[in-house]
Amino acid sequence: MTDLTPDHQQGAPHLSATREHALEFNNLSMVFPDGTHALDNVSINIDPGEFVTVVGPSGCGKSTLLRIASGLETHTGGECNVDRDSIGYVFQDATLFPWRTVRKNVELIAELHGESSAAMSDRVDESLALVNLDEHEDKYPKQLSGGMRMRASLARSLVLQPDVFLFDEPFGALDEISRERLNDELLSLFKTKNFAGLFITHSIAEAVFLSTRVLVMSARPGRIVADYEVPFEYPRSHDIRYEPAFAELSGKISQDLRGAHP
Repeated sequence: MTDLTPDHQQGAPHLSATREHALEFNNLSMVFPDGTHALDNVSINIDPGEFVTVVGPSGCGKSTLLRIASGLETHTGGECNVDRDSIGYVFQDATLFPWRTVRKNVELIAELHGESSAAMSDRVDESLALVNLDEHEDKYPKQLSGGMRMRASLARSLVLQPDVFLFDEPFGALDEISRERLNDELLSLFKTKNFAGLFITHSIAEAVFLSTRVLVMSARPGRIVADYEVPFEYPRSHDIRYEPAFAELSGKISQDLRGAHP
């Protein structure tokens, strides 16, 4: 049985004394023009090689964190420190252009950054191979399953070789088998590329399976109310979900999440 020793810190940010943070939120707050107070005093630090997942009630500001990190929203208090030239963003929807092939869709972000087709060719090849789409590069989105479309979305962000990956519930609309398969593939990418990951999900099991740390947010305005270190070593097999330690940690997070609801 795997030893379970989570670091459960109520309201405390995670700090690293040894590495420079790839993504920092320092006392971050967000109040929208209509007066909605989305985030309050949120502090999160993520290092290269950390995969941090945030769970919380709907409307608590989880996705707002990602939009602030990417520059799509501007926070109203505190600080966000990240190199926005090295961010990959995977949305809830694959957002593929139906008139472009898989390869052309994967090339898109590099094109928008001014990269030539010749310069990006090897990186596109590598990205397609990493998500197991190299044999499907000439297909169009309508010819792909939902899981394959999400893999194409991952490959598109991988082309720029980002240091920080933002994931906004990318697998939420998939069936359970496809979701588990993509969890496996995402973990493989994470260990291969060693990026800093910030992942949003409503699935506690997905959060524990993927992550090095799981954060729980309160109802709006969102605050960090719990921070758990996940003690399981990589690589992780499907069977870990049936271990008592996995169930115990999931239960603790579930209890905190229930308390976070209004």
